[in-house]
Amino acid sequence: MIKVYILLACYIIFPLLIIEGFKRWKVVQKIGTVVLAYAVGIIASLCGVFQFSDPAAAETFNKLQSTIMSVAVPLAIPLMLFNCDFKLWTKALPKTAWALVTGIAAVVISVVSGYFIFRNHVPEAAKVSGMMTGIYTGGTMNFNALGASLGVDKSVMAIVLAFQMVITTPYIFFLLGGGFKIFRKLLPYKDVTHKGRTDDGTVETADVENYRDMLQKKNLLGMLKGLGLSFVFLAIGAGLAMLITGTLNELVVILTITTLSIIASFFKKVRELPKTFELGMFFILVFSVIVASMFNINSVNGGSLYIGGFVLWIMGISVVLHLILCRVAKVSGDLFCVCQVGLLCSPPFVPPIAGAMQNKKVLISGIVVGLVGYAIGTYTGALLAWILGML
Repeated sequence: MIKVYILLACYIIFPLLIIEGFKRWKVVQKIGTVVLAYAVGIIASLCGVFQFSDPAAAETFNKLQSTIMSVAVPLAIPLMLFNCDFKLWTKALPKTAWALVTGIAAVVISVVSGYFIFRNHVPEAAKVSGMMTGIYTGGTMNFNALGASLGVDKSVMAIVLAFQMVITTPYIFFLLGGGFKIFRKLLPYKDVTHKGRTDDGTVETADVENYRDMLQKKNLLGMLKGLGLSFVFLAIGAGLAMLITGTLNELVVILTITTLSIIASFFKKVRELPKTFELGMFFILVFSVIVASMFNINSVNGGSLYIGGFVLWIMGISVVLHLILCRVAKVSGDLFCVCQVGLLCSPPFVPPIAGAMQNKKVLISGIVVGLVGYAIGTYTGALLAWILGML
């Protein structure tokens, strides 16, 4: 039983080490905390770290593991949304809006077309389609929330996440390594700066994943307030789920929490709570390590390769469609790149791409697109899963 608690402690220790590495080393910042969390979990799983010879210990571990997973996502959602200033959306330029709408449309079209191609080979195809819609319209947070709310088998989630990471990560490194120059040639249009500017004329930037000084008294108190409010929203979501369905329906819980969190973000005192986004990211890293640690190499067979094909189809078709639609509206190559990353990977991945391109003018647009996609991705994915499940 000692091994059970040591491994559960590792689910906390690994994310803390990743965060510390993120603060110290640029290479970790470029790779991304979420990618590293998945990598750590998968490597540990492949090494047999999470295997038990004692069935009783394995059962206890699985129950505690599931409990942590079921709490991590509902707590992370409000914490990550509290700092989001959705009023920025009202300031966004028309081309940024076009990049967002067409990006989401491209994902939906690629998911629906892929569903009809792979539905006879992918387990829980409608639910997987919903999750892929979520992850490619705002990032892992949506995927995790949809997977939990739709009741997707954890082994299926682990396989989908593994393929998603294998397919998406090279694309990010391609952009970081200079691939954005190709999109500049394909979309050779001028950038139009976001309206938000500071007094010295520089473009405003969002503080994304700044883990420094989290333990300062002022920041710690702010994080505790945000965490307390998250627990309140979780309680409201659970109560509403019990009232409507008679059970702790996770879809009702997640959608309730998301809606309340977006509403709360419009209040200045909530929006200015320090470091809540980073605290939410910590819970996401915990969840990511857990899900990745469930990866079983024996489950990757001929059948599961269809899942890889499904993910590859969605990724490839959505990028091509988005590129074509952005060319129609003469969106610049740099704006296209940051919007792609904001939607496909989540806002924390935007600053490294903007830095590689040496173009801070498009930074806020990429972050706004990622935040809006993140906010609506759960609803879009849940709706699409329901529609496809009816067909």
